Amino acid sequence: MTTLLIVYYSYTGGTAQMVEAAAEAARAEDGSAVRVIGAADCEPQDMLAADGYIFATPENLAAIAGVMKAFFDRCYYPLLGHIEGRPYAAMICAGSDGQNAKSQLERIATGWRLKKVIDSLIVCTHAQTEEAILAPKTIRQADRDRCAETGATLSAGLAIGVF
Repeated sequence: MTTLLIVYYSYTGGTAQMVEAAAEAARAEDGSAVRVIGAADCEPQDMLAADGYIFATPENLAAIAGVMKAFFDRCYYPLLGHIEGRPYAAMICAGSDGQNAKSQLERIATGWRLKKVIDSLIVCTHAQTEEAILAPKTIRQADRDRCAETGATLSAGLAIGVF
């Protein structure tokens, strides 16, 4: 059995809803266990124990969230040279466009020599005012379905050895 690890951070609930959809769909696939760990709690040994990853983060000030960045900072060097070639996908919950957060996350994954097997997913909430940015988010069903497809695809690919 393979293991898919989902590492995430969520402040207003949008990213958490995306992760919930991905994890639920991934768990429905046979042959792959799914672990979901908050970025603040994920350690290098959690990464080493997994066969593939989904990284999910909100876009904050045109970058990945600080808690997610702290996870990468904490785990980057201990894992360098130990997880090359493992598959990953990324999901960004953005208020505007999410492109910089996507680029930042993909650059870190490239440094680890991970293999992007699914295009990075950006869900845009269009939150542009202070009130909207800080408000709890509700992710549309169509976007949750896209997240579910990411989870199911990565989980199934791991289980059958495609990645």
